[in-house]
Amino acid sequence: MIILLMIALLLVFALLAWSVEKYLIQAPKIIALIALVIVSLLFCFQLFQAEHSFETWTVIVDATWIEAFNIKLQFSLDQLSILLISLTLLLACIAIAISWQEVSERQGFYYFNILCAIAGIIGVFVASDVFLFFVFWEVMLLPITALIAIWGHESRYFAAVKFFVFTQVSSLCMLVAIIMLAFMHQQQVGQFSFLYSDWQQLAFSPETATFLMIGFFIAFAVKLPSVPFHSWLPDAHTQAPTAGSVLLAGVLLKTGAYGLIRFVILLFPNASMQFAPIAMTLGVVSILYGAKMAFAQSDCKRLIAYSSISHMGFVMMALFAFNYNAFNGAIVTIIAHGISSAALFCLAGMIYHRIHTRDLARMGNIALSAPWMAGVTLVFVAAAFGIPGLANFIGEFFSLLGVFAVSPLHALLATLGMIGSAIYGLRLFQTAFHGVKPDNTATKIEDLSIREGAICLVLAVLLLLIGIYPQALLQFTFQGGY
Repeated sequence: MIILLMIALLLVFALLAWSVEKYLIQAPKIIALIALVIVSLLFCFQLFQAEHSFETWTVIVDATWIEAFNIKLQFSLDQLSILLISLTLLLACIAIAISWQEVSERQGFYYFNILCAIAGIIGVFVASDVFLFFVFWEVMLLPITALIAIWGHESRYFAAVKFFVFTQVSSLCMLVAIIMLAFMHQQQVGQFSFLYSDWQQLAFSPETATFLMIGFFIAFAVKLPSVPFHSWLPDAHTQAPTAGSVLLAGVLLKTGAYGLIRFVILLFPNASMQFAPIAMTLGVVSILYGAKMAFAQSDCKRLIAYSSISHMGFVMMALFAFNYNAFNGAIVTIIAHGISSAALFCLAGMIYHRIHTRDLARMGNIALSAPWMAGVTLVFVAAAFGIPGLANFIGEFFSLLGVFAVSPLHALLATLGMIGSAIYGLRLFQTAFHGVKPDNTATKIEDLSIREGAICLVLAVLLLLIGIYPQALLQFTFQGGY
């Protein structure tokens, strides 16, 4: 019951943080940090006291919820969900730390939304009753929308509405598929069931399996995001506060990849294999389109947002290659992109907090006054464009290796995306930190504080550790049922 306790504690601390904001202005952020520390310790205790290896999806909580429809509070864990929950808790702590001095208005409600979003995301990664999964899927949507709409930048309302509409419409596609599967279980077995394990036993005609698979695919391709379902992402990232961008890029996009693995590839393996050429092509298009658009941006957050579309294209392409090396590459890319993109958005937020602009042309020669910031930015940019020795290289290398064995053309085209990422990454670094402004002046800003330096150090060390010793991730069972 520890997983259920973790989610309940996050929601209770969220309400507590909101309720005390009128009386203790600084208390909400301290409460949020304490909540995440307690939940992280509980999660470690859950893993160490369990007798399972979690090589397969193992049920750890099973209780009746809505008896009339046979809906259960069933939570399961495997090594994939453990890895993604660990990433979520890490980046949630980073999101709290980066907001420490950035957010001064309505702090209680702000941290309420962050903790609710984390509770929803953890629920998504552990729910094995699909009705429960859908509830958590919706729970994590509303707080992120609120973060964009209330604490975002100048066009925050438009970005929040666009994000909400895209994700809601895509969720409806998934809801239709869920309802159909529950009715099919009633027809074949005699009672409703929303359990993932029960649905794996159902018999489908090829046409029905393809229809249901596409319902789930659209929902998760929007969240990934993949071209042509991507247009909400640049606006949401650009307008969101820094913590919102960290959670969006670092964690929320990963729920799309998780859904593709769990509810598309593993639940409908034959239909997914038939659909694989289309999905891999969408992945390659996302890689090239994202890289091209990133190069064309003058807004640094928008540039990082388009780079996310490009990097997540590698994940889409690798997952549908149905190759062991490609699948492992996709998992490493998910983790590596979560860390590196969160780091880049943190740095974009730090710069914006100092000079109140995201326009690269108005930065110029920042390295003169902020050499430490320039140094860590170069590390994160290098990670993003896949320099050997850092985590992203391992993920994209294994992805290309696996995809090449299946479709050399897709792999060769995807390598152009790696070249593109080096070009737009160096442009970002050069223009902001060494570029010359029209008036030949340097932008003077304060260098990293101890708190900011600690955030960057943690993220840089993780990227380096995975890059040097990828076996730390690859030792887990990421076979994905292939």
